[in-house]
Amino acid sequence: MKSIPRFRGPSIVVLASVHILLFVSGLVAGSVLRHGASFITPFAPAEQVRMFFNQSPMAVRVSSFFLFGSAVPFGIYAVTTVSRLRYMGVRAAGTNITLLGGLIATIALFFSGIAGWMLSVPDVSDSIAVVKAIYFFSFLCGGVVYAIGFGLFAAGVSVTSHFTRLLPRWLTFLGIVLAITGELTWFSLIAFPANFFIPITRYVGFIWMLLAAILLTRGRKANPASAG
Repeated sequence: MKSIPRFRGPSIVVLASVHILLFVSGLVAGSVLRHGASFITPFAPAEQVRMFFNQSPMAVRVSSFFLFGSAVPFGIYAVTTVSRLRYMGVRAAGTNITLLGGLIATIALFFSGIAGWMLSVPDVSDSIAVVKAIYFFSFLCGGVVYAIGFGLFAAGVSVTSHFTRLLPRWLTFLGIVLAITGELTWFSLIAFPANFFIPITRYVGFIWMLLAAILLTRGRKANPASAG
């Protein structure tokens, strides 16, 4: 009787935890280094936006450093999750959707972090037009693009896990809800109130991805048919 090979790959629980820790560290560090100054959105008056970056370069640089870094464990988490789903016998298009969404979200975090870092450079933050353009790019990548990518990722994992019973129904339902809120952020490009879906997708998504990682790791072993 042929033995079923053990899954070989990094722990998706650890990767999810590191991603969340790095992202939250960026928020905390940025808040502390701003010395009480309130966060400002790219929709604020141009001069206020320029002054925010001109007066808080270290806060912007450190928070962008953590945001950029958080993309690495998330990207590894995404591709490892796809690998684990295939190891567990999933042979559906959902795994490719999961991979696509994970790559979109990862690249979005990289671009958002590096664009934010650029705004910490004094020569850049002196120009109102340049600051506005780069900040909108960073905001859109870290917000809309990330949320849409994460929504696709959550949809791919949840739908395939629902049909193969790899995750409990309540968690697959939550993943589908996150997929919907993630895709609804697209409407923020024409209606500002739709930005409300971005923090829902991100912060509830943290809980979902960690729970999904734990339960997938504890799930059944490889499908014997696929292991052969």
